Amino acid sequence: MSKIYAMYDDDATLLHGAEKLVAKGVYINEVFSPFPIHGIDPVIGIKKTRLAICAFIYGLTGMSLALIGMYYFMIQDWPMNIGGKPNYYMYQNIPAFIPITFEVTVLCTAHGMAITYFLRNKTLPGISAKNPDPRTTDDRFVMEINVVDSGMKESDLISELKGTGAIEINKA
Repeated sequence: MSKIYAMYDDDATLLHGAEKLVAKGVYINEVFSPFPIHGIDPVIGIKKTRLAICAFIYGLTGMSLALIGMYYFMIQDWPMNIGGKPNYYMYQNIPAFIPITFEVTVLCTAHGMAITYFLRNKTLPGISAKNPDPRTTDDRFVMEINVVDSGMKESDLISELKGTGAIEINKA
């Protein structure tokens, strides 16, 4: 399957070019950029992310681990009278458990989201990068289009890309 990479020097030019191509029925496979381009997601058909649900689940897991751990350590396993506060029941100690619960919740959420980010973006150690041009990490923007999915002949697609303001077009 042949791919065409259209390079742009401005994010607004790429965004307007993508809108023109999508209006003509061209499917844009991927966009590579040095920073997020606001408004490109609905244009190229990326659905709303569900990462917030993952963060909420990781937070609930961290909060549960913190409360269960503190219940076990402070009430069941080794109850102590600290500062005149007996540790016989969980409801008596909730105010003292809030800082630790918060910290463990944040810890689990941050680590879980970092791992999820690496898995979702396929950027784990040992996996080769899929960046078509190293200039996209500096100041260029690249649009990847599969010729088969575009519904156009390759020569027509290249002329359309030139009409959208692409400064360089490469085939792969």
